[in-house]
Amino acid sequence: MSRVSKPHETVERALELSRADGCVVIADEHSSANLRWAGNALTTNGVTRGRTLTVVATVDGARGTASGVVSRSAVTADELEPLVRAAEAAARAAGPAEDAQPLVTGVPRSPDFTGAPAETSSAVFGDFAPALGEAFARARSGGRELYGFASHELTSTYLGTSTGLRLRHDQPNGTLELNAKSPDRTRSAWAGRVTRDFRDVDPLALDEELARRLGWARRRVELPAGRYETLLPPTAVADLLIYQQWSAAARDAAEGRTVFARPGGGTRVGERLTPLPLTLRSDPAEPGLESAPFVIAHSSGDDASVFDNGLPLEPVDWIREGRLERLVTTRHSAGLTGSPVAPGPGNLVLDGGDGRSLEEMVAATERGLLLTCLWYIREVDPATLLLTGLTRDGVYLVEGGEVVAEVNNFRFNESPVDLLGRATEAGRTERTLPREWGDWFTRAAMPPLRVPDFHMSSVSQGV
Repeated sequence: MSRVSKPHETVERALELSRADGCVVIADEHSSANLRWAGNALTTNGVTRGRTLTVVATVDGARGTASGVVSRSAVTADELEPLVRAAEAAARAAGPAEDAQPLVTGVPRSPDFTGAPAETSSAVFGDFAPALGEAFARARSGGRELYGFASHELTSTYLGTSTGLRLRHDQPNGTLELNAKSPDRTRSAWAGRVTRDFRDVDPLALDEELARRLGWARRRVELPAGRYETLLPPTAVADLLIYQQWSAAARDAAEGRTVFARPGGGTRVGERLTPLPLTLRSDPAEPGLESAPFVIAHSSGDDASVFDNGLPLEPVDWIREGRLERLVTTRHSAGLTGSPVAPGPGNLVLDGGDGRSLEEMVAATERGLLLTCLWYIREVDPATLLLTGLTRDGVYLVEGGEVVAEVNNFRFNESPVDLLGRATEAGRTERTLPREWGDWFTRAAMPPLRVPDFHMSSVSQGV
């Protein structure tokens, strides 16, 4: 923008321009840096920046309050008023919003609301890039090819409302995905990491892990579909439980539409879901997984409401020591269901396992399968939360406590809720990158799980 270039000034100006009964303005300042590589050599790198502005206008009418939401990128000073008017027009044209609530008040102002946005740059890879170069050299000498990418994003969100809220949150998000392939491309292994700043990512250690997996794949065993004792690594557990959490809206459960509906009416809150003492929780202040301490809602849905923007978020246990404790609610759906207010989480942690590493769990396995990750996960039946998907980049046969071969890939059919009920062991919780959902949700910490009868429904030709 020309003069109004600072994000907090843009928020203030949009609020001044508003003629609606209520207004919420969200300015998101994005910056990102990335590296990509193939065949043990860097291919591209780049840095990008941008701004997205979202205006939520609310209009009170005889039949109730309506809302209009408009989001646009790269809004100039001349485009600001038309954007505000568009949101107001959308509100006037809409019917009463079902989730309408009074806009949030009374939240203390963020002390850095008027500060410049945080920005990332290629400097975030200052230690990582040289170590990656060493990994390339070692992989080359070991007959491996490394492919992958590293991405770091920093988003500064400025939220202002006509009720006086002035809040800010800076969210770093870093991901690394690394593939190792044999020269003939018949063997492939994958590893991923989530990080805030790349100072805790060791490419050499990852290359060593992938070299070991490629070694396991030198022997190949074909197995039929069936039920197998299976060790799910943290990344696979995260993908399954994130989908479970996305399906945990209290209203949908109370109306009998999801796996969390109680037969005969009501929800399954209070019911034991797993015999293991597992706790599934979210906490905006979770070390290493910090997320926004207040609601940032660019649109309304099952797990968020634009009327709740700025609502403080507290730590919440979704499952506590094996029992379903809480389902996701907005203020509106909490009132409908009689449940406590608990908006959708910014992170997800499963803990309460026995503390053993995945390697130790492998050593304690007489015969079973060790997965690398899952992908192409799709819902089959919302009533049971039955999911289907594929294994990818390595399924390994464990015999006598050792990995003895790679096996073919499978399609699976499983419900994460049912899996929790059948799991016989959970290991040590660690931060993990959900491979399937990493574009939408990265802040997760999960343990590996042992499932005695994981359902591999058919053989897959996937890699």
